[in-house]
Amino acid sequence: MMAYLAMMAPRLVQLHRVLKKTGSLYLHCDPTASHYLRMLMDSIFGAENFDNELIWRRTRAHNDAKLKRFGSVHDTIFFYSKSEERKFHRLVTERDPNAPKTHDLYMHTDGKLYRKGDCRAPGNRGPRFTWNGHTFHWRFTEEMAKQLMGDGKIVFSKTGMPRILRPVEEGRGSPLQDLWSDIEPINAAAQERLGFQTPRPLALLERIIEASTDEGDVVLDPFCGCGTTVHAAQKLNRQWIGIDITYLAINLIKRRLKDAFGEEIEFEEKGQPTDFESAKRLAELDKFQFQHWALSLIGASVKRR
Repeated sequence: MMAYLAMMAPRLVQLHRVLKKTGSLYLHCDPTASHYLRMLMDSIFGAENFDNELIWRRTRAHNDAKLKRFGSVHDTIFFYSKSEERKFHRLVTERDPNAPKTHDLYMHTDGKLYRKGDCRAPGNRGPRFTWNGHTFHWRFTEEMAKQLMGDGKIVFSKTGMPRILRPVEEGRGSPLQDLWSDIEPINAAAQERLGFQTPRPLALLERIIEASTDEGDVVLDPFCGCGTTVHAAQKLNRQWIGIDITYLAINLIKRRLKDAFGEEIEFEEKGQPTDFESAKRLAELDKFQFQHWALSLIGASVKRR
């Protein structure tokens, strides 16, 4: 663990350095190291730039009779920003058409459907005053509360508790929260499984990229592995940079991109041997990396037993 953290610390420092003020960093880990990484991230990015601890259900329930603890089915994704100027697009989940109508949905006299939201401030961080007989910390000032009531955007429950009305589309669900259980893990027979032990679903990276970037922005994955991040970035019309230390990964990503987007896809590749001397240096440095690189020149790969 200490070796892993010692490896991650300087890399996180450099990632923070090259990140734009409008940029964000998502760090995917499991509960084994998440608490250590959270401390590292707080010290590098500043605790005030911590945005979310996202929980992704990476697998379904375990049925192991020998397991003497609760089954571990989730991974953690830490979401940090460089500054308050970060980009963020609010994502909305699709509403299940078979889901029952809830008491939070309200048909207004204007004929439009609204969702009733809580007016109380989370964590008691808002102004405190008495509103319609209820004294709490609220999301709004007294002046804003009066204006919202005048605009017909406030309704009251049977107990007199104010609820704010937010317009919704019947086919749309709720704003995306920090618990992600709607993206299925990659099963053993899926085309996305490319030989790596911890592949991420393409949909997971698409969600992250859509939330924090615009078209044309640059997405960097410094541990790109089988290339899911760069695949998602290319699909969403973002520029991208992928880094990996193995020629096996680089050659796999090249094949993946050409399979997905055709032979006409263009990208610049750096770090490969370009002449006899650089190929010789690679062979002397790491014969296994040389093997993967040499085989890639003829479209072959190493068969694992």
